[in-house]
Amino acid sequence: MKKTGQGLSIDALFNDYASDITTFDSNGVLNKGVEELDIDIVIPNPEQPRKNFDEEQLNNLANSIKNVGLIQPITVVKKGSKYIIIAGERRYRASIIAGMKKIPVIVKDYTERECKEIALIENLQRSDLNPIEEAVAFSNLINEYNLSQEELANTLSKSRSAIANSLRILTLPPEVKQLVIDGKLSAGHAKALVSLNDVGAQIKYANAAANKQLSVRTLEMMVKAYNNNEETPKKPIKLTSELKEFVNNMQRIFATKVKIIGNEEKGRIYLDYYTKDDLQRIYELIDSLKK
Repeated sequence: MKKTGQGLSIDALFNDYASDITTFDSNGVLNKGVEELDIDIVIPNPEQPRKNFDEEQLNNLANSIKNVGLIQPITVVKKGSKYIIIAGERRYRASIIAGMKKIPVIVKDYTERECKEIALIENLQRSDLNPIEEAVAFSNLINEYNLSQEELANTLSKSRSAIANSLRILTLPPEVKQLVIDGKLSAGHAKALVSLNDVGAQIKYANAAANKQLSVRTLEMMVKAYNNNEETPKKPIKLTSELKEFVNNMQRIFATKVKIIGNEEKGRIYLDYYTKDDLQRIYELIDSLKK
């Protein structure tokens, strides 16, 4: 039995709100413990881990609610004159779309922490969270209640490594995290990208994986090859005196940093520019050489 910070069984807490109670009995009468509230006084939980809801799924559920009503009530807690949703926000959103004026609820008396745990557990149980939402929820619980990863893992019946791996993907740059949120990259892709130390490489490889629909295994191999290449020290190539003079002349002409990689046989020349004006100046210099 896993314990929450309040000493309650997380299993009991989950079972308490996740009962299979339906809204009405066979005679169309509200089941015991269910009441109907004006939908206007029911509000979403600001601590709800799930931020993205599929519009098509919501519309399908709304059509079902129009035809047969809301079969399973949502779970709420009273706060002031309002009732905050603890479990069932998808059903609540669909009910609004369906034009319902009242919504069936079960009112519970939970602490703030229990509300957060239930909201997280409900989404985890139903696989409703994308990997970023899940990681953010883990991070919030850890930070707000000063939990260790081990304590959170025990509370949620997960392994510590699963919590740790989830939290690591929050270190990815925003562009990469958005691809995960949009469903273009999986949690496996995100975990592979975390091992890249270079942000530019993370973004480049993430876009490649998303655009080409690369498997996690393929991306892992690409990341491994990149890391191995980075770890292999490259022997610097010494420039001849003639090439060094050539570089110095180019730097004076273009008034910017010039770098040569290679030798007199073959290689590459790099010109740095730092502003749009720099680029325009370099362009004009090169254009004047054509005249």
